[in-house]
Amino acid sequence: MDFGIFTFGELTRNIDSGKSFSPHQRLTELIELAKIADQAGIGFLGLGEHHRHDFAISAPEIVLAAIARETKNLRLATAVTVLSTQDPVRLFEQFATLDLISDGRAEIIAGRGAFTESYPLFGYDMADYDALFEEKLQLLLAARDQENLTWRGNVHHSIHGMEVAPRPLQEKLPVWVGVGGTPASFERAGRLGLPLYVALLSGPQHFARLVEYYRESAVAHGHDAAQLPIGTGGHFFVAPTSQQARDTFYPYYRAYFEQNMPRKMGHFPRETFEAWAGPGGGLLAGGPQEVIDKIMEQYEIFGHDRYMAQVGLGGLPFEDTARSIELLATEVMPVVQKETHPAKQP
Repeated sequence: MDFGIFTFGELTRNIDSGKSFSPHQRLTELIELAKIADQAGIGFLGLGEHHRHDFAISAPEIVLAAIARETKNLRLATAVTVLSTQDPVRLFEQFATLDLISDGRAEIIAGRGAFTESYPLFGYDMADYDALFEEKLQLLLAARDQENLTWRGNVHHSIHGMEVAPRPLQEKLPVWVGVGGTPASFERAGRLGLPLYVALLSGPQHFARLVEYYRESAVAHGHDAAQLPIGTGGHFFVAPTSQQARDTFYPYYRAYFEQNMPRKMGHFPRETFEAWAGPGGGLLAGGPQEVIDKIMEQYEIFGHDRYMAQVGLGGLPFEDTARSIELLATEVMPVVQKETHPAKQP
């Protein structure tokens, strides 16, 4: 199993002081965390896209380009690109450029977005939420597959035999589909034969049938489901002990939920946090063995190929986030990889 980290770069206010990171401080720290992850052997880094004052990343491809020059092995992607409000051809050109800069490490994870501020900001109608994504995903794939692009659009303008350049270093730039809990999203990813990333904000058992539906859709449209990668991910913090992890993380996780969610929330109680972090819950906040057990529970349900940990939530201090990444790499990742890919017996 491949392991990765991702972040939205949120600028959560400290509950006690009322102060938050500045965008400058947050982006500087993200580059440093990427270097730590790369040196620790983590395989993937994803950056979310948001267009609000409480997030630092509205242009992830620029931040990823900076990280590309500071790392050697990390695969670099969005998590996710809000494709519905992007120009797919321009997006492909940006990530083809990132691929060249990074020596072939770029990926795109495309989604519709739980945060919808980009729709009015860039002049799109929320009534076209699904139609925009369907057509723009098709156009992104066409730009990937055709150096001279011809496209007949409905929500996007038509293109008649235009060059799309530069081309990436990789023969085929990876495009994943990021999904929440909508069956149509799982069906679409399977129908198009695209890798699937599932955001597990609740327990994995709630997504078992949907992932099965994805594989059924893939087979029904002529794809080999066994060859399609699946990634899972969600909110994450690991510390030497479960009690230490939960005591450290809760105040920041509470702040994240109360300040940075798509819709305003009231008080986020410790009881809810403990339930989510407990058995069967979608939150991975605990000691190494507890985190291992939860990832293995996901693996037994999905048989997935990548786990992606959302790190640094709620203004968690740099030192705590860095230590969590190091524990992920040294205490969690080797055990899970051994369990999911056991050595062949003689």
